[in-house]
Amino acid sequence: MSPLFEFHRWKANLRVLEVDELKTVPYTPTSHPFVERLIGTTRREFLDHVLFWNSVDLASKLSAFQDNYNLERIHSGIDGASAAEFAGGPRLQPADLNSFRWKTACRGLYSLPAAA
Repeated sequence: MSPLFEFHRWKANLRVLEVDELKTVPYTPTSHPFVERLIGTTRREFLDHVLFWNSVDLASKLSAFQDNYNLERIHSGIDGASAAEFAGGPRLQPADLNSFRWKTACRGLYSLPAAA
């Protein structure tokens, strides 16, 4: 029985994908807090809830999540604005509680109220 994870196979896959290695201090997630936060958010809010069939399907779904994360999702760290708004893009209209519709995002994973 061969082990599930073998280092030489992992290194070969990275070489084929043309991924450069970046060595960091082990067991210190605080050394790259922004990357750790993005990885955790992507895993918790998206990857834990979807299935994907191959790398093309995963790339397509991650692209949809990236659009949702940057263009529509509000971030508490930037005073409830989306990343696009913070970068100078147009401000999203708040939904009127008397007149709204549900808008789906990430292929139906999220449903958000939108101005009607």
